[in-house]
Amino acid sequence: MSAAVNESRKRSKKRYGASRQNKRHRGCRELEVGMQGVLITCNMNERKCTAEAYNLLSEYADTLYGPERAPNCDGSSSEEEEGNGDDAEAALEKEVAQLKASGPKERRFQALDSGANNVIFIKTHNLEPDKLVHHILSDLHTTKKKKSRVILRMLPVSGTCKAFQEDMEKYLTTFLETWFKAPNHATYQVAFKARNSSHNKRDEIIKSIAGLVGKMNPKNKVDLTNPELTIIVEVIKSVCCLSVVSDYTMYRKYNVQEVTKEETSKPEDSRVTTTSEKDDSEVVETSQEEQKVDPEESEKDKPEVEKEAENDGEGE
Repeated sequence: MSAAVNESRKRSKKRYGASRQNKRHRGCRELEVGMQGVLITCNMNERKCTAEAYNLLSEYADTLYGPERAPNCDGSSSEEEEGNGDDAEAALEKEVAQLKASGPKERRFQALDSGANNVIFIKTHNLEPDKLVHHILSDLHTTKKKKSRVILRMLPVSGTCKAFQEDMEKYLTTFLETWFKAPNHATYQVAFKARNSSHNKRDEIIKSIAGLVGKMNPKNKVDLTNPELTIIVEVIKSVCCLSVVSDYTMYRKYNVQEVTKEETSKPEDSRVTTTSEKDDSEVVETSQEEQKVDPEESEKDKPEVEKEAENDGEGE
């Protein structure tokens, strides 16, 4: 009897140890503060979404930045190998030394766990995610070619910080200067969304951002119809993803499915958007002035945001 109990305890310890190892492994590949990349939303089928994202990003990154190349792939080693054996051996030793000095090469794109269901984070290296995503949507909008089946929206992440209001305000004070600090100015809106996070209040965050932008230059004005710039704020658990993008309205909130549709079918598109963007229909765009005029609308939207945050947390 005691032998059976001991065997059961051993199995429990093995499972517990394996579970902790898996958690540590996943933790090494999660969205963290300090990263840049692209947030991609989908409606289920995350594996296929990841594959499509790699293909789409790589295709346009090759156009903007050239093909991704492995280190020391300039053909010099092959030329030296045509000489005698001593030269080839010396070239090989030199290449090994260069590899050791440079360290492991980071890939241009790397898929990480975003921390939310139906959301994928693709970490980028040595490129500008906002420029890349805008280039993709611009081409899709012009050509009307559908190049993905499960990807919904592609949102660039130019900066990340801790998802607490004090940290966000401190980070945004310098992050937003490029676009809004005098003499620069523009009309703008704020697109805010929170997933698996309940410690951030939407209205307070938006008021805080509007206050910062106003201090940088009084000429910055809110425009909810056709703004020149959109400040994207995506909170996932304890990480806040930030970006400032243009043509947000024209490119249908950066939805790769909607942007390829013809403008003549706009009434039908509005109905389709409600279905296809089920997980992202709660994007909030507001201002202090709007909240004063229509307080009931602000209160009506609030439970929906909280409800979606709870739904995203299922299975976590």
